[in-house]
Amino acid sequence: MTATQADLHIDRPTVADGAVLWRIARDSKVLDLNSSYSYLLWCRDFAATSAVARDERGEPIGFVTGYLRPDNPRTLLVWQVAVDEAHRGRGLAAALLDGLVARITAEHGVTAVETTITPGNTASERLFTAFAERHGAPLEREVLFGAGQFPDGPHDPEVLYRIGPLTP
Repeated sequence: MTATQADLHIDRPTVADGAVLWRIARDSKVLDLNSSYSYLLWCRDFAATSAVARDERGEPIGFVTGYLRPDNPRTLLVWQVAVDEAHRGRGLAAALLDGLVARITAEHGVTAVETTITPGNTASERLFTAFAERHGAPLEREVLFGAGQFPDGPHDPEVLYRIGPLTP
C-alpha cells in the first residue's frame, strides 16, 4: 500500500455497501451499469470473492467484484473494478485487485484470473496487463463475446483476458 493509501482498509463488501457500489459504478461512466438490485445481491452472495476499499470513515471508495467460475473453481472471474473519481490515480484499483487475488488464492487455491474488457477501455487494459507483469504470469487475450451476440443493441465486443498460471 502506498502512503496515499495508508488510511484505507480493504475488506469484503456487505449488503449495506451495495447502494454505494452501484453509485460508484454508475459514476464511472465506463462500466456497464447493472441494476441496483444486482449490486445488493452481489454484496450478499459474492462478498467472499469481492473486495471493497474504505476510507478513514469506513465509506466505500472502490471495489472489485468477482466470482469463482462454476466449471473451473480455481479461476477467479473479475466482474467489475471501479474507484470513486476523487480517489483515482493512487493505485487503489491495483491494490484492490492484488489484495483480492491474494485472499482468494489463499482460501481457494486460485491459479488464474479472468476478466473481460471492451476495446478502448485503456484503464482496465493497463490494470490487468500490469497485474500479469507484477505476478510474472502469462496473459492471453481472445474475443469472448462478439458485438453481434448482444441482443440489446450495439455493444462492443468483450475481450477475455486470461492471466495464469499464477505462481504462489
